Amino acid sequence: MLGFLIRLLPFWVREPLLIVIGSVFGVRIMYLAAHDRDWVAAGIGAAFLVLAAVSVHTVIRALRAQRSPRRNPSPTASASASAGAGAGESRDGVAVGPVTQAQTQPPPQQQQQQQQQQLPHHAPPHAVTAPPSPRTPEKEPNAWGQAAAAVGLFGALAVALWALPRYMPADDNAPPPPTCSDESSREALPKAYEDSSRPVTGEELCEALNRPDLAELLGTPGETATSVSSSNNTAPLTDEKVAQPEATVAFDTYTVNVSATYNKLSIDQYVKLMEFGDETDVRAVTVAGRPAVLASAHTMKFEIDLGGSASGGPVEEGPLARSVTVALDRDDRGGSCDISVWSTSGTLPNDSALLDIAEKVLPELPARS
Repeated sequence: MLGFLIRLLPFWVREPLLIVIGSVFGVRIMYLAAHDRDWVAAGIGAAFLVLAAVSVHTVIRALRAQRSPRRNPSPTASASASAGAGAGESRDGVAVGPVTQAQTQPPPQQQQQQQQQQLPHHAPPHAVTAPPSPRTPEKEPNAWGQAAAAVGLFGALAVALWALPRYMPADDNAPPPPTCSDESSREALPKAYEDSSRPVTGEELCEALNRPDLAELLGTPGETATSVSSSNNTAPLTDEKVAQPEATVAFDTYTVNVSATYNKLSIDQYVKLMEFGDETDVRAVTVAGRPAVLASAHTMKFEIDLGGSASGGPVEEGPLARSVTVALDRDDRGGSCDISVWSTSGTLPNDSALLDIAEKVLPELPARS
């Protein structure tokens, strides 16, 4: 059906249209094929480019065919010239040129007078028919103008179709990004959160971490969060007396976890405890005017059997994580906020990315009184 409609178009509209469609779609498909290394798409793009090349060749032949009659004399003119040359021969065998024959003929005014004398006296003067005037040749349409107009029109349409997806709203069928609100946020908080200076909740931590520019801060712009979670936990070995909320945002490349511990341990004391731990690459820094420390440690990997058995898999060593621990206030009176990043492939972003995330998240947390 589409091919039939294209054949109905005039030549100087159809061929430029095929050139624009073949070149635009061919280049675009070839670019996507080279990016995705898809040989089938590369073949389709090559077919579009061949279609554009054939149309260009057809237009060039048509333009050359229009120029050739202007350069070569017409056959009617050649025939009349030869007829006039043949009529110039005399009876005695002496060649008389066209000029001589033109001189023997009376001028047009004298011929008209002779014709009027031969008419009968009763014929009216207006009965003499004047010779027909030569018709002015019709002006042929400019092929170059039609071609330029068609290319400009369909070029504008191609640019509009190219840029339309960037300004169109997102597909309604696409799944919405995960949010921090869940059923766990509606549960009653533990008694450790009932202090006069109420600690931040896991949902509030999640809202502070799940930022629109979090993927860009990690160095992976364009990624969207695959899952988010939060919890209102308490610190281990504290008899549920120390609040320790946390939140996690996972991407395809990295996973980010943030937790806040409301104890009386300062950053200086925490650095001294690192001497007995497994942390490596320890470095003291300052974040938003607060004392902080960077360190690396392996995460724990364990499996939970949902088949009904009482025990799951053994606890194993997970991928390496990079963390920054920042004091909850500038005076470092106790308590800290810990931000960690890791990936299943083992790669880690730069420390600058981790510090940038900490500077964005910390202002969203209420200061400890």
